Amino acid sequence: MTCSKSINIQKLESMKVGMVSFYSLANSNQTTLVHIAGNFIDNMFVHRHQTDQLLVVKGQILITSLHKREYQYIFLSEREPKIITIPPGVLHGAINLSEEPCLIVNAVLHHGQTNEKDYRPIKPPLPYDIDWAQKLFRDHSFSDS
Repeated sequence: MTCSKSINIQKLESMKVGMVSFYSLANSNQTTLVHIAGNFIDNMFVHRHQTDQLLVVKGQILITSLHKREYQYIFLSEREPKIITIPPGVLHGAINLSEEPCLIVNAVLHHGQTNEKDYRPIKPPLPYDIDWAQKLFRDHSFSDS
């Protein structure tokens, strides 16, 4: 499934053996664990030589991206394992309107030398639609219960 021309969303398939499910994660050059506090709206980032492959392992989050001067919001939750792939050059950020922190595994693919600007926060160029973001969190909280 594709959210825009840039970001790819893939539901994880699992192999179940008894009461245990095994998931195949994305290959990477570097794997990081990202902690995003509850009630937090992050700045944005754009990576020049890096692909992010994100999987929520605890909590829930909205990943934002800017496409044709319009935000796209992708809801991710530990309850429905999905990997989103954000290629180089895509402006993206995160919104956690939950009380609980969110833990994300980022399986990073490097496509060249890391640029110091890759990790320099960028103020969102347009205001987020916080009402819409709150609705997404509410809708998913009710449907996940």
